[in-house]
Amino acid sequence: MPKRIPIRMCVGCRSRQEKRQLIRVVRTPSGEVVIDPTGKLAGRGAYICPKTECLRQAVKSRALERALGQKLSPEIISALEKKIEDGEK
Repeated sequence: MPKRIPIRMCVGCRSRQEKRQLIRVVRTPSGEVVIDPTGKLAGRGAYICPKTECLRQAVKSRALERALGQKLSPEIISALEKKIEDGEK
């Protein structure tokens, strides 16, 4: 029997993909918003495709903020942009 692959939805384009292909952003129990490279940090998580268009859409529609339940700082948005740009090259 094959092992089940976890599927998550991107908050930007709302497409469903494998969990490993998406970037996880987490609001930790202490209220800090961080990028989770391991996918295992405790807290409320949201997933986004590693595409600039998806990030722009998620920020514009405030979908990422709604998914995490708090405002995003410009530092987190710029860190996500940098991570996406590094991954696309």
